[in-house]
Amino acid sequence: MALISIVDDDPSVRDGIEDLVRAIGFDTAAFESADLFLQSPRLNETSCLITDMRMPGMTGLQLYERLVASGKPIPTIVITAFPEEPDRTRAEQLGVLCFIAKPFDESRLAACITSALSSRAAKAGGCEVKSKGNQGSRGE
Repeated sequence: MALISIVDDDPSVRDGIEDLVRAIGFDTAAFESADLFLQSPRLNETSCLITDMRMPGMTGLQLYERLVASGKPIPTIVITAFPEEPDRTRAEQLGVLCFIAKPFDESRLAACITSALSSRAAKAGGCEVKSKGNQGSRGE
């Protein structure tokens, strides 16, 4: 079963997302900071990452940049209470799969997770997914 890792400094948001992802049918691992996630043995098991944008220490985009630089470009969903256009644009430029404003609905997050897992499977098979569904999941 796919492991979805969740990084958010707000315990109530982190727990809520974890409950939602489990209800959809996935295993989860939750972390209160980007640094804790990067140090975790679960990093290499993670099929999809859901991270908050604004956190103390390292932002969600900085976390994604670190993953890419280290050769572990996990399909990533960035969530934010502050959906500013420069952040959205930067996320798209970096290759973040979804950039979602809080509050968001369950179906939106589920669609992004499905897209992330499809993207990861396609890359593992030697091809990259560039479907309308993946492009449509950005910037909404």
